[in-house]
Amino acid sequence: MIRKTLSASVLAALFLAAPAFAEEATIGRPIEAGSLHEGHLDMVVYHVPAERDLLEVTATFAPKIGGDPQRVVMALADGDPVAFSMPGHRGPLYAFSRSGEEVTVATATHSRADALVD
Repeated sequence: MIRKTLSASVLAALFLAAPAFAEEATIGRPIEAGSLHEGHLDMVVYHVPAERDLLEVTATFAPKIGGDPQRVVMALADGDPVAFSMPGHRGPLYAFSRSGEEVTVATATHSRADALVD
């Protein structure tokens, strides 16, 4: 009985400590694309080299039911994280991070935003 209770407690603690990522994509080379399809938007993301060791990351968000696509372009230095939600669309938070030549993008709930950009 104690073993089952302890196991359940450990599993619950691990679940609560992990960010609630719904989807994740890692782009390892320039022009290689990744996509996410969480919530009311589909997103495609890619990066290209930019000036001064920056990567220019382009993300295009398209509503699944009508509406115009929206594009976000940002420059990320090594180690940079950024997270935001798209105007007019309640739902997932999009978190971008760069490590070396890789850019990772993930979706998460707004309540987990702090865990994404630490």
